Amino acid sequence: MNERVRLGLGQRLFVALQYALPQHLLSGLVFHLTRLRLGPVTQFAIRAFTAIFRVNMHEAAASHPGDYPSFNAFFTRALRDGARPLDPRPEAVLSPVDGVVSQLGVISAARILQAKGRDYSVAELLGGDVRLAESFDGGAFATLYLAPRDYHRIHMPVDGRLRESIHVPGRLFSVNLTTAAAVPRLFARIERLVCSFDTDLGPMALVLVGAIFVGSIETIWSGLVTPPRARELVRRRANAGMPVLQRGTEMGRFNMGSTVILLLPRDRVRWDPAIAPGAAVRCGSALGLWRSRHARAVHPAPKSQ
Repeated sequence: MNERVRLGLGQRLFVALQYALPQHLLSGLVFHLTRLRLGPVTQFAIRAFTAIFRVNMHEAAASHPGDYPSFNAFFTRALRDGARPLDPRPEAVLSPVDGVVSQLGVISAARILQAKGRDYSVAELLGGDVRLAESFDGGAFATLYLAPRDYHRIHMPVDGRLRESIHVPGRLFSVNLTTAAAVPRLFARIERLVCSFDTDLGPMALVLVGAIFVGSIETIWSGLVTPPRARELVRRRANAGMPVLQRGTEMGRFNMGSTVILLLPRDRVRWDPAIAPGAAVRCGSALGLWRSRHARAVHPAPKSQ
């Protein structure tokens, strides 16, 4: 992959600024500010945010800004019942989040496409766990970017039992398309939480990627996992005895927004050909369909012109 996206001067300056900023210090400040309960100030901030980013509050379980004691409570808001119906097909692989497809495809030569001209290794993404990375050789991946306006809870794409979670420290860049095109190995450098699951059709990983100002991640089994902090060693946590989490069940959330990377094993899923980079997806909609363990790989026929 030698061809690179050419960035304008403004985009290059935007990326250079991220390298220069005290990423963890600023993210720690935002972490605390978004949890302050400031009454009218908080309500003003929520109203301004919903107007600027056109947040659809009609689908929220609590639709009035006054219902939220802090900005983070608003940002991690629950949705009303029925707002995200699950695809009814049992073989559907569901989108774990609301967002935009950054990249989607097949893992080739143990590497994942980040953006045109850039890729990174699966082992790096998974905190250096070579054995876990090998279970996804030739498998499928989907990188899903959450914008500020999106619902920021993360749900299970299929039924799965948590095997292990791995907290990998790192930097806190922005994760938008400009940064993905400019920063080498972006998702292998950012602080992230790797959640490894056993499913009926093989291993699955959900990688919850932090970002500048938005590095804080929570899970339903550990609570707050990654408040913004200085760099530290990779932390592994075995999760034996966890019950099976049903597809569509909430498994975590971003306190502010970021990216989720879904990894699936070889020849187990066929992505929906209508879903391509740039496509908007909603939590609970189908990204593709599982194949039987014994099914032969079938490649979609080219569309007629």
